[in-house]
Amino acid sequence: MRRKRMEQKADKSYLNQEFIHSSDARPLRILSEYLYPERQFKNHSINNTIIFFGSARIKSDKEFQHDLESLQAEHDCSNEEQKHAIQDKIHTLEKQRELTEYYTEARDLAKMITEWSLQFPKPKRYIICTGGGPGIMEAGNRGAMEAEGESIGLNISLPFEQIPNPYITPELNFEFHYFFLRKYWFAFMAKALVIFPGGFGTLDELMEILTLVQTKKINKKMPILIYGEKFWKKVVNFEFLKEMGMISADDLSTITYVNSPKEAFDVLTSALTEHYRL
Repeated sequence: MRRKRMEQKADKSYLNQEFIHSSDARPLRILSEYLYPERQFKNHSINNTIIFFGSARIKSDKEFQHDLESLQAEHDCSNEEQKHAIQDKIHTLEKQRELTEYYTEARDLAKMITEWSLQFPKPKRYIICTGGGPGIMEAGNRGAMEAEGESIGLNISLPFEQIPNPYITPELNFEFHYFFLRKYWFAFMAKALVIFPGGFGTLDELMEILTLVQTKKINKKMPILIYGEKFWKKVVNFEFLKEMGMISADDLSTITYVNSPKEAFDVLTSALTEHYRL
């Protein structure tokens, strides 16, 4: 029996969405999250980054005031039962008021670094690289943009929080599915790291870099600045770890606590100038 001739060609396998999003094609998706950023960084002559890690939940002064006023207005229009729940939200928000200074200072530091870096030819510039979301990440990208420089956003698809901020250089705005590839691109080109206050994600990113440095998987000179000594010494007691023999004094030699944009800028530029002979 003669078969009927096919009137339409089948999709090429790499255009077949059902296949591309299947478990069988996972290696292709992984490879694409390596190759596409690599191409973009080459096209923009980017070899060096300074990572800004920190919470997505830290607000700018303006955003904080807007959210507070919105909650207060909602409280005034609610019944007694609703008022108690809203008051709890207001109380929680008020605790974060002092954290808004970190948004301002991250923005200022990113601007200072970018202005300093623009003196160098393109391949030698130090580009601010963040997780691409709101909070401290937004502040880092925003400061770089205000200095008229480029900045990178390595976003990750999450069920909450992670929406790209509007200050990332558009061609350097990436969306990752795989955390391990996002972390690779954070570490691969990084020449310095600034850790602002944050939660689980920030701690994860800090500890991963510290572990890579400790185990010599990162061999390059890489200053690690912990911004906000008052906050971080309550969160992580590195001295106790050293005292108990869990880490060595050498493990802490790359860590520097800083408490102002100027202090962080001076430490960073001095270390980068020394390590990379600028």
